[in-house]
Amino acid sequence: MKRTAKLMTGVATAALAFTTALPAFAAEKWDMPMAYSASNFHSENGVTFAQCVTDGTSGEIEITVHPGGSLFAGADIKRAIQTGQVQIGERLLSGHQNESAVFGFDSIPFLAPSFDDSGKLWEAAKPKVEAVLEEQNLHLLYNVPWPPQGLYFKKEVNSVADMAGVKFRSYNNTTARLAELTGMAPVTIEAAEVSQAFATGVAESMISSGATGYDQKVWESLTHYYEVDAWLPRNYVMVNADVWSGVSDANKQIINTCATEAEARGLQASKDYTQFTYDGLREGGMAVGPASEELMSGLREVGATMTAEWLEAAGDDGKAIVDDFQAMK
Repeated sequence: MKRTAKLMTGVATAALAFTTALPAFAAEKWDMPMAYSASNFHSENGVTFAQCVTDGTSGEIEITVHPGGSLFAGADIKRAIQTGQVQIGERLLSGHQNESAVFGFDSIPFLAPSFDDSGKLWEAAKPKVEAVLEEQNLHLLYNVPWPPQGLYFKKEVNSVADMAGVKFRSYNNTTARLAELTGMAPVTIEAAEVSQAFATGVAESMISSGATGYDQKVWESLTHYYEVDAWLPRNYVMVNADVWSGVSDANKQIINTCATEAEARGLQASKDYTQFTYDGLREGGMAVGPASEELMSGLREVGATMTAEWLEAAGDDGKAIVDDFQAMK
């Protein structure tokens, strides 16, 4: 009897020691790769979102942001989330149009050249995009548009003919096709490599927002920025669907709330950043202003060709997106 009591006491003591050694919960640590520099507004927004989730779940889900392509290069982030190498991340989905033409809806030249139009286009495309992502083991949390896209050059350009032979930084099918149709030579370059590419002459031009040029200090190599407002591409924050299914309902609600706030905050930051970055490019020494009517006329012709090509590639889904968007205008 004494022996049994002694054994039970020992077991209880050991169990108590083991229990007190465990944390109050098993915290999940999520890595969140992002392709753009830490100072970019998308990355800053991602950090705020991550902190919101960490605080809101009382540390049950702790998200660590890895900006600037430091964990995975931009082109590899989506695959890393799909395969569970990381739990969450941000990617420019138009870079994956080869997987689904639907991903390129936000890069159709001159279809939705303003923030207001871009919002309507996203509303029309959202069900189709989410359906494709779910098939790829991805769950969309939020997305934020870039400012309108303009053209950067290291010389004055007044017509499409002036663009012939220029080495052009491309980052998706749309930008590569734009280069081809304007006689430029497309060179695939990730966002984190833009500054070096221009400094070394690997590229001489790009289409991007004022934000990218400002963040990368491209005035050190380039001279002109033309406000053509071609389109407003979007960055998407996605979570692995298997990981998401394992999140408690309470924490899902918290994450969704943080995502809604991030989407609204990011949109406002994008709007605010537009004029700020134009001013910054000017201060850096670049000529910043609208494109000539001759250049715009040539670009619109190119845009019409690219729109027709996208609609053919995207099929019924693409037509439904454009039709729904046009009905909202």
